[in-house]
Amino acid sequence: MKVEIWSDVMCPFCYVGKKHFENALEQLPFKDKIEVEWKSFQLDPTLPVEGASQSTIDYLVNRKGMPKEQIEGMMNHLQQAGSAVGIEFRQDISIPVNTFRAHRLIHFAQSKGKGNEMEEALFLAHFTEGKNVGEIEVLTELATSIGLNKEEVVTLLNSDAHTQEVKNDIEEAQTLGISGVPFFVVDRKYGISGAQPIDTFAEAITQAYQESQPQFEMKGNTDANSCGPDGCEI
Repeated sequence: MKVEIWSDVMCPFCYVGKKHFENALEQLPFKDKIEVEWKSFQLDPTLPVEGASQSTIDYLVNRKGMPKEQIEGMMNHLQQAGSAVGIEFRQDISIPVNTFRAHRLIHFAQSKGKGNEMEEALFLAHFTEGKNVGEIEVLTELATSIGLNKEEVVTLLNSDAHTQEVKNDIEEAQTLGISGVPFFVVDRKYGISGAQPIDTFAEAITQAYQESQPQFEMKGNTDANSCGPDGCEI
């Protein structure tokens, strides 16, 4: 059974949602039967690839038009949500950046069976380590740290490979009515919006998994004529 996750590297609740989802999977006896596919989404495609020349707080103040104090309050709430699942949010050093290049790298990593690892490395680099996840050098370092081939990664990042896949994901999100992330599509039956509690993920995935299994139901009279190892019943 497949779970598709629309996400953006620059989305803090996508990171929290990833942790909640993974913690939910650990509770399920059929976790090895769940295939995860990461889908691209961009919160702000107008950001420069080299990164914005302002702090995340100033960027959000300008983009959302909200008072700085309110943004800082949101950051405090975010830090608490992150701490509960082992994330250290350092929005004071994170760099607002165009994530299109990072999404192309995620698609490449996914083709090598390393999609989850790539997502985690990018989230950690952006939110905790304050690295510029738009720079080719940074992306190359992160990709090789999870075991991807350096030469292949450099070739990828200096080309337009996987550009169409990223665009397709974004268009598909629009078709499905996805306007915010994280957004989880479970077996193309159920949608889960946002960083929901762990139990919510576990219940939804369990229900979808049970529904995906072949159903066996007895029909007719169980006393009908039949034969077994001990003979035939008439």
